[in-house]
Amino acid sequence: MGWFRRDGMIAAGLALFMGLPGAAAQEPLDGFVIARKACDATPSIRNAASEGGTQLTIDRAYRLIGENRRGGGHFQIEMPGAEPARRWIAKDCGLWVQPVDPADDGTAPACPETADGTAHRDLLLAISWQPGFCETRPGKRECRSQTEDRFDADHLTLHGLWPQPRGTDYCGVAAQDRRTDEAGRWSNLAPLSLTPDTRAALDEAMPGTRSALDRHEWLRHGTCYRAGVEEYFADSLLVLAAINASPVRDLFAGSIGGEVTQAAVRGAFDTAFGEGAGDRVRIACANDDGRRIVTQLTIGLVGEIAPDADIGALIRAAPPTDGGCPAGIVDAVGLQ
Repeated sequence: MGWFRRDGMIAAGLALFMGLPGAAAQEPLDGFVIARKACDATPSIRNAASEGGTQLTIDRAYRLIGENRRGGGHFQIEMPGAEPARRWIAKDCGLWVQPVDPADDGTAPACPETADGTAHRDLLLAISWQPGFCETRPGKRECRSQTEDRFDADHLTLHGLWPQPRGTDYCGVAAQDRRTDEAGRWSNLAPLSLTPDTRAALDEAMPGTRSALDRHEWLRHGTCYRAGVEEYFADSLLVLAAINASPVRDLFAGSIGGEVTQAAVRGAFDTAFGEGAGDRVRIACANDDGRRIVTQLTIGLVGEIAPDADIGALIRAAPPTDGGCPAGIVDAVGLQ
């Protein structure tokens, strides 16, 4: 039962009952609720006004336990870290994502978990050297508007944060949304709900938001991250900021118009994040009219990203990788 479809396509075989606090058992439900409002989640329904509650995190998925009665107005969910963990929310606070038979082609895999039920945190951070990328995609809106004084002219930028292993994507995503995404119609996907601060930071650090890259990255990869959209992008930006505040960015900014070698890039990561960090970095290059230009770096990470996390420890915990491109030009803004 590791595949999902949206509310309204009822899974078969739900005939048991679950309990309200101090009352007869009611209706169990499988799947998750994806929060759409920051509603209070309370230990009971009857005393909700006096109990207060722990607020839902918008776009976060919570394990669904059941409803107060068949067709009732409340879901019971599991809220990790709350006491008690089982809480009630009004149904209009979230979207029910149901498990169905894997043979149903209108579904997508659930988020991956470890054997103890916790989320996988094997990750790959993809960051771009935007002027080099734009040489390969000059028609992109973010490339047509790039200027010498914009952030992405001399800083590494965010492409995405990808749960591993490869192929871990589109977790719980509706078939139609996946088709839209795979067709490249990213602007037709639903806008993301982010705080103004995160939105402003993302628009600066991810130039591709001008082409709705953020919607694509969330749908394909973020849905498998086991956190809400706000946390997914905040974590991505945190690691990117650490790299841009390090000798890695200094190396790239100081080499614009010239060449960097794989050894130099890996050495900068070792200097910034500890011996061995560079072995977890892979460089991607593209050929542009006979020039080999750097377009992207991918960096392995293992562990929980948090404001106080040791980014070097997260990088060094990842498995080593081949270095990719041996050397490439650090392109300047503008088509060369």
